Amino acid sequence: MKHIRTIINKEWAEVFKNRTVLYTTLLLPLVFAILPLIMLKSTAGSIPDMGDAATTGLPEGFVQSCEGLSGGDCLQVYLVSEFLFLFMMMPVIIPINIAAYSIVGEKTTRSLEPLLATPITTVELLAGKCLAAVLPAIGATYFSIGIFNLGLSLLKISPGVISYVNSPIWLLALLALGPLLSLISTLFALFISSRVTDPRVAEQVSAVLIVPVMGVMLAQMAGVVTLNLTMMLIAIAAVAALAFAMLHLGNAIFERENILTRWK
Repeated sequence: MKHIRTIINKEWAEVFKNRTVLYTTLLLPLVFAILPLIMLKSTAGSIPDMGDAATTGLPEGFVQSCEGLSGGDCLQVYLVSEFLFLFMMMPVIIPINIAAYSIVGEKTTRSLEPLLATPITTVELLAGKCLAAVLPAIGATYFSIGIFNLGLSLLKISPGVISYVNSPIWLLALLALGPLLSLISTLFALFISSRVTDPRVAEQVSAVLIVPVMGVMLAQMAGVVTLNLTMMLIAIAAVAALAFAMLHLGNAIFERENILTRWK
């Protein structure tokens, strides 16, 4: 653990000197928290309560989750459900910016060779670099959702909407799915970073992981996918299996001995 903590401290000292990484980590949570609050506040008094007619056109699976809510509240819940994917994108985007710079950044500063020459194991090296990227991402996500919940109370949003935001679906997404997605994006970015020579290339290639999240978001908006508890549990199981596989293969994929020889 001492070696891992040393790597984490070293990573944070180096990576957060990059203004792009710093601004992404600090500003993204604020933007993603404020956007849905603006939307909810602007629509709070403009959606008439038309009973069941207000839910016409919404996905059938979603309408079932609106039981006990007014038509206006159900529409707001549907709108805010789309923003859950924004909070899910944070643990994907932030680690990419940190981890993509992690290896290739050390190549450019010529600090990678001394690091790899130390007695630290590959597992410790990966664990340290992963945690250095995952922890800020998870912290930023929780900070953002905390601001969002505080804003819901201050803006006096409907209790039905607040109850949905604190439902098992959101809790599972934030407490389980988010960290797993963060781990996957970090490992993927590290693998890419170890094989390229430009931090911008590493970020651009690693950003491909954002596409599946956007795809699910668009699928829900089109009514193809319904965000419910069953879907969330399936997503967590699938992502957990993928994360386990990536961790298991990490030592083999991260060819420590060849990193320096690939660097020109």
